[in-house]
Amino acid sequence: MATLLKLRLGVSDDPTSLQPSLNDCLEAMLQQADLLVADMLKGLLAATSPNGARRIAGFQQPSTKAAIQSLSDNAKAVTATYRAELTRLVYEGGGKEQVHAELLRFEDLRLFEDAELDQSIEVARAQQEVSLAVDDVLPALDALVSTLLGWRTIQPGLNPLRPDVFVRALQTCLAEHVPEAPVREALIAPAAGLLGANLRRLYRELSDWLRSTGLEPAVPIGGRVQKGGGASGAPVADSMAKTLLTLDRLRKLLHGDFDAKAAPRDFLHTMPASMSMLQEMKQVDALVQKLENRPKAAPPAEPAEPVDLLDQPAGISAESAPPPRLGTQLGAEVVRLMFDNLAADKRLLGEFKRQLKAIEPGVLRLAEEDSRFFSDRTHPARQFLDRITQRSLAFSDEKDPGWQRFLVTVEESVGWLTSKVVDADTFGELLDHLQAKWSDHDVVLKQRREEAARALLHAEQRNLLAQKLAGEFAEQVQTLEVPDFVGDFLRNSWAQVVAEAQLSCADGSDDPYGYRAMVDDLVWSVQRSTATRGRAKRLVQMIPGLLSKLREGLDRIEYPPELTARFFNNLITIHKAAVHEGRDAVSQAAADAVEAQESEFSDSMNAEADLWLDKQEAVDSGYLDGEALAPEHVASPEAMLEEPAGPARANDMKTGTWVELMVKEQWIRAQLTWASPHATLFMFTSQAGSAHSMSRRTLDRLQAQGQIKVVAERNVVDEALDQVAKAALKNSLDGKS
Repeated sequence: MATLLKLRLGVSDDPTSLQPSLNDCLEAMLQQADLLVADMLKGLLAATSPNGARRIAGFQQPSTKAAIQSLSDNAKAVTATYRAELTRLVYEGGGKEQVHAELLRFEDLRLFEDAELDQSIEVARAQQEVSLAVDDVLPALDALVSTLLGWRTIQPGLNPLRPDVFVRALQTCLAEHVPEAPVREALIAPAAGLLGANLRRLYRELSDWLRSTGLEPAVPIGGRVQKGGGASGAPVADSMAKTLLTLDRLRKLLHGDFDAKAAPRDFLHTMPASMSMLQEMKQVDALVQKLENRPKAAPPAEPAEPVDLLDQPAGISAESAPPPRLGTQLGAEVVRLMFDNLAADKRLLGEFKRQLKAIEPGVLRLAEEDSRFFSDRTHPARQFLDRITQRSLAFSDEKDPGWQRFLVTVEESVGWLTSKVVDADTFGELLDHLQAKWSDHDVVLKQRREEAARALLHAEQRNLLAQKLAGEFAEQVQTLEVPDFVGDFLRNSWAQVVAEAQLSCADGSDDPYGYRAMVDDLVWSVQRSTATRGRAKRLVQMIPGLLSKLREGLDRIEYPPELTARFFNNLITIHKAAVHEGRDAVSQAAADAVEAQESEFSDSMNAEADLWLDKQEAVDSGYLDGEALAPEHVASPEAMLEEPAGPARANDMKTGTWVELMVKEQWIRAQLTWASPHATLFMFTSQAGSAHSMSRRTLDRLQAQGQIKVVAERNVVDEALDQVAKAALKNSLDGKS
């Protein structure tokens, strides 16, 4: 297959003579779909042989063996299905409709049906098999494909040939040709393993060929960030020891299924391995009945491990030391894992993590009595954790202004939780207390944000209206002999003047100051072909008022003085030649030179390319002109998330997102607090109250250059709980129960 790949890629004696495109790579890989399926089916068939070296015990079941034989007999149809689905996913960029392990969210689990839960485990197990097979060769391919996509930095999540695309195509193929879900679940992991072995060879061959053509691989931003930092890292290894969590149990916890007295079947899950001895002694039923009849024990201060009744000291009966219910243990494990993930989050400062550790026992006590903590995001305890962790993201260093003031409020919270009965009301009171502490500072910040947002909203409305007017002006001068600098001036600068006049008019007039009507006079005054009798006399009468009106309008939008002077110098030169009607050779030559010049006015105000703000609007909103920002290579890697699967463009960034932004050669931590209705302007605010706004084009460019880096797009607590869900998924894949 490797040789065929090279031949189909068209490698010649001089590889560099053929510069590949992204489409060349996609087509080359898609051509191997038939061979991938053929080798996979051959491997599955070999695994059904009772005495074969590649025998799989589970494949000896009649239903599984029949399904594999059916796949082999219908190999042509199976191959066609896989190829069609793979082609669709590849050309759609990888597809997003399937459940993926990386996208598993804690909150979504309670919405899962049994089939969806099984499907997510099924796909995750298959992806795990393929990922293990290609792990050593995939980074090199990601770097090369990122270059073909136009990125200077590695974007693994944008690779249309990433492994999960092949797995999703396999899932769809098996779903169509193996209708029995249990059989399909038994087949998909071994099939993915066979697929991964061949995919590894293809990845290596494709990377070798791309490098041989001279293609330069993209580079990681700030070097390779170690996994485990921020929200993208794996849960702490020690926290995973002896955990009872699986996806099914976690879903039941979110549904509140463990709130009632535990059923005998659930008690079995809390028992250690020594339960097998009790079962053999036929004592298990009596034991469970005794446990069911016991009153509920007082909740322990710390989460208890499963209790081995046979290891109890002499003199203590089973009745006096009942083990905690499964729901209690699961809840304690979720809280413990959540706080462990928060402690491993590099975005949170060390002293704040120590305060979180002191808060953990109080949350544990609450969760044991109130399971709504897990399923209700509006629960006061969840709201409390959300507020303090999100607010802590405003600080990237303990020397930042306001850090000590914030830390004192968190320390006070710890005191509350150690001196009061801990329940939902306690957390509600605490949240109100914190809000009162923060309110004075927040009121000032809110006022500044609102003032800046009003200036930006007005600027967006003016720019959108100016774009419409620019189209009208362009159509008006399209067939006329008008100097380029005048046409550009009308489409850009004067369109802003007319738009501002319309927006500032209280009575709704379309042309309150006559700026729109004045366009006809300006165009007439500079037309080369105009030769009506008495033109010079009319120009002499018109020019003073025309120039005065132009200056008035430009002053209204605070048009840059240097551009104003340049425009009027050129305009006066044209008018001077027109007044002399070509009889003055010197003035006519000067006019001809001006008309031949390339316009410079569109560089300052190009409504189609970028937005424009006047001086006061820019000051009020802290507007950052993208051209004035010095390029930097990397952001502070210790504060950043690992490179995201697909970096969010401006349209995808949501209000509330925390970022690090380079301003005046210094990194600052700021939050996206406002986006304009048409997503053309964005405003970030730091905890110090400084506003930093920019256009969509500037934001996209800064993201591509690494000058703005996303710190957190979602609540930190939600991300920590998502890691708990991934831990449960890992246990489900490992077959723990």
